[in-house]
Amino acid sequence: MGRGARQLAGIAVAAAGAALALPGSAVASKAFPDGVTAGEVTAHSAILWTRVAHPGRVRVDVARGVAFRVVQRHWHRARKRNDNTLRVEITGLDPGRNYRYRFCLPRGHRARCSRGGEFKTAPRPSSDRTIRFAWSGDETGVSAPGQQKPYWGRFRAFKSMAAEGNDFNIDFGDTIYSDPEVPGAKVARTVKQKWRMYRKKLAVQNMRKIRAATGLYNHWDDHEFINDFSIPENGRKVYDRGVRAFRDYEPVTFTRKRGIYRTFRWGRNLELFFLDERSFRDAKASYKGVCDNPVTGQPDLAPTAPQSTRNLFAVLIPSLAQPVSQACKNKINSPHRTFLGKPQLHRFLNAVEDSKARWKVVMNEDPIQQFYGLPFDRWEGYAYERLQLLNALQNRDVDHLVFLTTDTHSAFANVVRDRTLAGDAAPSNAPATPQDTPLQDFIIGPVATKPFWEEIDDTTGNSGNGKLLSQAFFKPAPPAGVGMACAQGGQNSYGEVTVRKGSLRIAYKDEDGSTVKDVDGTTPCGPYVLTH
Repeated sequence: MGRGARQLAGIAVAAAGAALALPGSAVASKAFPDGVTAGEVTAHSAILWTRVAHPGRVRVDVARGVAFRVVQRHWHRARKRNDNTLRVEITGLDPGRNYRYRFCLPRGHRARCSRGGEFKTAPRPSSDRTIRFAWSGDETGVSAPGQQKPYWGRFRAFKSMAAEGNDFNIDFGDTIYSDPEVPGAKVARTVKQKWRMYRKKLAVQNMRKIRAATGLYNHWDDHEFINDFSIPENGRKVYDRGVRAFRDYEPVTFTRKRGIYRTFRWGRNLELFFLDERSFRDAKASYKGVCDNPVTGQPDLAPTAPQSTRNLFAVLIPSLAQPVSQACKNKINSPHRTFLGKPQLHRFLNAVEDSKARWKVVMNEDPIQQFYGLPFDRWEGYAYERLQLLNALQNRDVDHLVFLTTDTHSAFANVVRDRTLAGDAAPSNAPATPQDTPLQDFIIGPVATKPFWEEIDDTTGNSGNGKLLSQAFFKPAPPAGVGMACAQGGQNSYGEVTVRKGSLRIAYKDEDGSTVKDVDGTTPCGPYVLTH
């Protein structure tokens, strides 16, 4: 072979090797079918994840720069008992740096390396650097029986989030739907069935895209287990199966004592607090029929709302004319029921009080603002502890704190109030009259599941009731309503957050990256700017 031929051959071999590592490589996709991701990123560490087609030894390379200069190399083993998933904790990283990584099979395999992923480590606690991130959640890749396309779409919000070029992103809750809101779909009850749910969502290109684009924090809510999950109602076995499947596919830090409560510091300007609102809660007040409406035989739709408000909406929903039982109100307002569990509540309050970050962002699985409708699974359904938390934050002078939430499949934004409407069913630690707090709750989503307005239509049995609820009650200021700044419940969305020394800015965006419009279809929702 001549020199020119050898050069051409060398170029061809190099090109072929590079092609195997590219996202579009069909051969690499077969060996690493579910892509890669980096989770739990700190200033000095990250957890890297992949899944391989077959169990065995896998190498992970961590590198710097466009030339992929390897700075760490580790070998680990993917095991069948974890569905061939692999999670590797990488330590000894430098703060405020960009890293790239890939997974590779031993020599002799045709497809040697996965597509590459990237992440940024958090800056030093003293750094004044601006931090940008996005959050959303609530997605399922499940198709209708006999169909291939995911029933609720292809996760376009995640594609837009990945394009923002953020420092990190957050996939916040209901990362699968064990009980998908898809006609004819089966419920995933076993670990293997839940694994299959995760693989279905990872078959969606936009899901793999956001997981590889930069660091991604993951968190659960109820549907990783079952709808409106609590251990007292649904059992420890359902919990253990959900935890195992989630941890196999979502790289998170978990202990039995803390659940997935954890915090992350991003320089001088930001600290994140992830609350675990599933592992330690008591049963809902509606458990065992305590709050069933006598007309419907189902949990009452607005048990804490003033009866005058219930009577107004009884024109549309006749069951609201029935008074709520005192037993139901007592259960909701009981000081003996917990949402976080007392150890987590005190751990969080102490940590957030001690935080030296300018902005404290609480990643809050379930809304803490009041909007009265179907409150059982939210903070409102654990009313005494809700106020215990809000009062403690104010008494300890915790400032510049904001709640970011998903769960309700909607873009809602509002002040967090100790009490919103006079005459509502309030706990003993509530103020005697309506009262605001300095806190705000920003709810966003979903990525790919049934929107809030459709859920309300289904619950009430009448089309259009969801949107009407936003217009007639969520938007008007108290006492006519709850005064939401945004009450859009009909579209997929995400929130884009920019944290600077003197401000925290939240932009509400639809799945294509445009500004979310309020219920009137024309007024932009935000951006919302909080100042320091």
